Amino acid sequence: MRKLSNAELNRKSITDFRAAPKSPFILVLDNVRSLNNVGSVFRTADAFIVEAIWLCGITATPPHREIHKTALGATESVAWRYFTTAAEAVRELRDKGYVIVSVEQAEGSVSLDNYTPEAGKKYALVFGHEIKGVSEEVVELSDACIEIPQYGTKHSFNVAVSAGIVLWELTGKITRRK
Repeated sequence: MRKLSNAELNRKSITDFRAAPKSPFILVLDNVRSLNNVGSVFRTADAFIVEAIWLCGITATPPHREIHKTALGATESVAWRYFTTAAEAVRELRDKGYVIVSVEQAEGSVSLDNYTPEAGKKYALVFGHEIKGVSEEVVELSDACIEIPQYGTKHSFNVAVSAGIVLWELTGKITRRK
């Protein structure tokens, strides 16, 4: 066994990425305060070819050195927009026909392993502030809340880790269905 070289990985160019069909997800970051988390979500969004990231509230926007440090260029490939509030973004996405899914521990939430996206629908996946989570207003606007099962003493994952887990699981469910 040996590591593959970068050339052997056959990664898309930024032009190819922009032209490629996207997964049916837009990520909404609701007041995510860590620039490193924002950059990491960009990098994960690139890996799963998400449609876009919508940055809301106190969430920082590119270009920024701290975002770039963890995004490693993904701010150039992944489309993004900024909104004053996540509620404003979610309302626009609802008007465009997206199913709004907040990743939050909430009354009536569904375990991620039991949630399956419907074929042909587009999803806005909302991730919240590192301490406060998704705002109550956005939870109330959501069509569903999904929760990542956890078994230790902590009650939450890092927001960037959560984005990776959720995208991995939901992308897998979509691709297995094809």
